[in-house]
Amino acid sequence: MSTTLILIFGLLIVAGTFASKLSNKFGVPVLLVFLLIGMLAGTDGLNLIQLDDYGLTRDVANIALLFILFDSGFNTKKESLKKYAGPSITLATAGVAVTAIALGFLLHLLLKLDLLYSLLIGAIISSTDAAAVMNIMRERPVKERVSSTLEIESAANDPMAILLTTFMVNMVLQGGLPSPAEFGLLVLQLLWQFGGGILVAAVLSRVALWLFNRFRSANQSMYYVLYVGTVLSIFGVADLIKANGTIAVFFAGFWMGNSKFVFKRGLSHFISGISTFANMVVFLMLGLLVFPKSMVTVWSSGLILAAVLIFVARPLTVWLSTLPFHLSNKDRLFISWGGLKGAVPIILATYPAAQGLDEDGMIFNIVFFVVALSCLLQGSTLSFLAKKLKLAIPPQIHSPYSLELFALDHTDIDVVDTLIHEESPLVGKRLMDLKLPHSMVISSIVRGGKLVSPRGATVLENNDIVFFMGNRKEVEQVIASGGAEIFVEGDVCVLPIEHEANPVEWLSEG
Repeated sequence: MSTTLILIFGLLIVAGTFASKLSNKFGVPVLLVFLLIGMLAGTDGLNLIQLDDYGLTRDVANIALLFILFDSGFNTKKESLKKYAGPSITLATAGVAVTAIALGFLLHLLLKLDLLYSLLIGAIISSTDAAAVMNIMRERPVKERVSSTLEIESAANDPMAILLTTFMVNMVLQGGLPSPAEFGLLVLQLLWQFGGGILVAAVLSRVALWLFNRFRSANQSMYYVLYVGTVLSIFGVADLIKANGTIAVFFAGFWMGNSKFVFKRGLSHFISGISTFANMVVFLMLGLLVFPKSMVTVWSSGLILAAVLIFVARPLTVWLSTLPFHLSNKDRLFISWGGLKGAVPIILATYPAAQGLDEDGMIFNIVFFVVALSCLLQGSTLSFLAKKLKLAIPPQIHSPYSLELFALDHTDIDVVDTLIHEESPLVGKRLMDLKLPHSMVISSIVRGGKLVSPRGATVLENNDIVFFMGNRKEVEQVIASGGAEIFVEGDVCVLPIEHEANPVEWLSEG
């Protein structure tokens, strides 16, 4: 790879990163920005980079997908999963199959495509995008019951889409539907891939936790290296025993994200950063792979596919999948419209091309067109729909500072930050009047975007972000009670006025 090519690729990433601030302002998913930048820099645009290797793109995207899926699992909270497991997991499994089948048959009827190819396209486009959904939910939050359902579905449905796509690629390669015996064998293989992937995740996530807790390196960067090796190893072991590596990586991320281990908070920032970088690189490469002129030949088919997907297949899937659960019609409408497409469908669209099943690029171009249209149409209007349906909630104030405790061994002490809202019992109280356990201190306060050193006479105000250092459960009790004496174990003390040390010195940045 030439120096010029590296420079151009680097500049494209920088340009896309800054352009993402503008996209967030207008509610357009940032991934669409990177797609468009890739298209602009490609052969049909400024011709800065030439890329036409579907196999290379698929291989790079598959590696990137591992870190994207691990991050999705890592950020899926067990409490939310338990609370909203019914509709979200049903959508992520049976819902993906319903979408693929409904879309495949409708395409076969409307576009007169071969049935197997139609079902293949349906499988490719069946999953929703966790990154696109989560980015919009974070910028413009909505009520938990719909946001959690959408986020868990989007995080968990990629493995099912990958299984279905792989299955359909094999069907097309065989030239027809399998015999009953072959179909039974394929079903068993699919069950093993899913079950085996979960089994590998269950075992190796515990091994990974053991390694992190016993690594005890003062060099924090080595924990990042250990994470990368862990993800690649989990995938490799699963693939070696013919289980599904992507499922293994996702569930390993889920179990690790819901467990305590050394340097977890610092690692979580790195996991998120790697996932974001992987998403951006994949979308840049996929944008480079597209020839905009070819969109002229597929736009009509793409519009039909997008319309059938957005207005028929997705609503049908949501209605059938959520029928057993107590969701209102407006919740179902929002979840239906929130099924944004993203990186995974385009990555899966390279599978048939890499197998020689899409020589003219028709499948890839149609899928690309639909994903771009979904990002633009649904992504830019999702927040508007949330307001109209009265599902939107005020956005949270985010701290420009991040503090954490770096420990080389297990500890019950953690740094917990909380936003003090106007109805909080802590508003208007001096720190010296808060009754805190001896093991707890208020380490710092963010007020108006600036870091404030806490003193005994400091009065807490609305919209303050307070960093507590102590036992998480006790911190939650303090926040709920307004600092009243509610602790039945241990002594209660008052934060002394003479505590004048810079609170940041108590912490070690991750």
